[in-house]
Amino acid sequence: MKSRYLFPLIAFALIFTMGIYFLINPSYEKSIEAKYYFEIGEYDDAYALANEAFSMDVYNRMAATIMAQSKTSLKYVQYINQAKIYFTQINEIAMQENISDADRARMKIMSEIMVNSYVKLAPSIITDKELVQEAKKYHDDFEKLLEKVNR
Repeated sequence: MKSRYLFPLIAFALIFTMGIYFLINPSYEKSIEAKYYFEIGEYDDAYALANEAFSMDVYNRMAATIMAQSKTSLKYVQYINQAKIYFTQINEIAMQENISDADRARMKIMSEIMVNSYVKLAPSIITDKELVQEAKKYHDDFEKLLEKVNR
């Protein structure tokens, strides 16, 4: 009868000890903080904290995962920011009455850069769906623009 209570009590004590270790260990503490920043979309902060946590404990899989996912999300953010800059420049060119051949070539190069850069992006299961959709939207817009410029 005593073993009936002894095994669950030992299991509970072990889980409790592991939980305390997880919350007190500075590497895992930083991992939890990095996860928070990742979830709210602060990928720079998440990457920095996860990298710091990983350097403290190379066996911290949570830190390694958050670091990798933050890096992927940062690539998407950089792609989107670059697309916005290029579209601003292209809109300035399009506002002119006459578009020169040099401006057409510039628009073509910008479009090719963005279309080719999109191929290098590789989303994962936990990459923010809004980032992926926004990047895809810009990619599609640049493909359409490239088709028009190549005519």
